[in-house]
Amino acid sequence: MKTGGIFDFWFSIFDRAVRDRLRTGAAFRGQRLASQSKFKNRNSKISRGFTLLELLLSLALIGLLLVAMNQFIFSMGELWGRGTDVRLFDRHARALTRFVERTLDSTALPMAQGTEALGIQEVRVPDGRTLPLLTFELPQGSRVLPWPDAPLPDTVCSLALRPDQGLVIYWHSRIETHFADEVPRATVLSPLVTGMSYDYYNAAFNHWQNYSDLQRDSSWQWQLPTRIRLRFTYGRMTRETIISLPVPSQGLPLF
Repeated sequence: MKTGGIFDFWFSIFDRAVRDRLRTGAAFRGQRLASQSKFKNRNSKISRGFTLLELLLSLALIGLLLVAMNQFIFSMGELWGRGTDVRLFDRHARALTRFVERTLDSTALPMAQGTEALGIQEVRVPDGRTLPLLTFELPQGSRVLPWPDAPLPDTVCSLALRPDQGLVIYWHSRIETHFADEVPRATVLSPLVTGMSYDYYNAAFNHWQNYSDLQRDSSWQWQLPTRIRLRFTYGRMTRETIISLPVPSQGLPLF
């Protein structure tokens, strides 16, 4: 074999191997570029913004959620406040009854001058009439009676029911200059009191009798009732409370 023929043989083999190598490398690079382009396309789909349809759906869902929360909050508010009027009405009736009862209990002891602190007196009211009213005296005054400074001492008070104002207390102080001449002031205790009646116990017949007015005894003297009934009215609600009048105790002799 000639030298030139051997050289051509080996050169053709080397050339074929190089070409196969180049083709394999080109195919590998093509696959790599294709995979990178697919990865980039996938990332581009992930990182793209929301569409208009997606935004509208999101807003609709948020609106429905807010409406549902609104309905829930209002429903809970209605359930919570359903009995508010009843609770406040009952609390007002109990508070006023307790105040009147404690005020009358504080007058159980007789006055130092020997007069009764709790009784019935004929009082001249601001409209010019003279009415028999349950009257009591507060030596220390009361915080509910309006006065610029401290409560006036030695205050003479009377309970009355006025149809246009409710339960009213008439009051003035003995230390005032025109105590005997001027009519007492009027302070409304509760506009919800629409009725006041008096319970008298008849020991002879062993039963109770209720009257809308104060009663006299057989000697035509005013008779102190045993209990007072207050009727409260607000809308369709009505409550009645009972106040037992204190029994005046005998004071110690003055030395």
